Amino acid sequence: LGPGLIANIYDGIQRPLVGISEVCGSYIKKGIKLPPLDVSRKWKFNPLVKAGDEVKEGNILGDIPESPLVIHRILIPAGVSGRLTDIADTGEYTIEDEIYTVDTGTGTYSGKLAEYWPVRRARPNRIKKKPFIPLVTGQRMIDTFFPIARGGTAAVPGGFGTGKTMIQHALAKWCNADIIVYIGCGERGNEMTDVLTDFPKLIDERSGRPLIERTVMIANTSNMPVPAREVSIYTGVTIAEYYRDMGYSVA
Repeated sequence: LGPGLIANIYDGIQRPLVGISEVCGSYIKKGIKLPPLDVSRKWKFNPLVKAGDEVKEGNILGDIPESPLVIHRILIPAGVSGRLTDIADTGEYTIEDEIYTVDTGTGTYSGKLAEYWPVRRARPNRIKKKPFIPLVTGQRMIDTFFPIARGGTAAVPGGFGTGKTMIQHALAKWCNADIIVYIGCGERGNEMTDVLTDFPKLIDERSGRPLIERTVMIANTSNMPVPAREVSIYTGVTIAEYYRDMGYSVA
């Protein structure tokens, strides 16, 4: 988890499909493994705290312009709290560079721009709130007869060609969420190909920029193993919770 997730396309186990296509071409070779985030790319880090400050998990240390539409906030990881002993100055860093150190009282924790998180472990929270704020989808039929709450769940059943994917496109394009995480779990290959081809061309009506600049896509077709299809859901939820912890509304 870190800067570089936005505008990326992954498979169910968070392998970057664009990077794989550059290495292997149209077909994924057996056993290929690439890092989910570009370890060589440099990001402009802007610190928002200073050495000597007391910090605890979830505090914002600084931010990075991840895309023209998303400011990536660097947070203190779960389970870390104490006194900030050192933090990097404004500048460009890779996700492998050490950015800050925290004196936890029992030792020293060194943090980077990215972190690892097990997908089957839920992100921590202080309180669980009941959904009550409406998610405005931009579709009057849904908002009137089948309203959805922020933090709620909706199911869209239907047969072939009945418009399920078009509803997903409409929600991604018009709903009042800050970031979109699209998980194509068990989709037919040709349908997923259409999504991957068309989605980057969609324009965000609020900003006039490509919608992909605030979207993370996970493509997992029906010919993938069942465990890979199952874990794709956990992967997408983990990424969504990561941006939720930054304060964004995620759909």
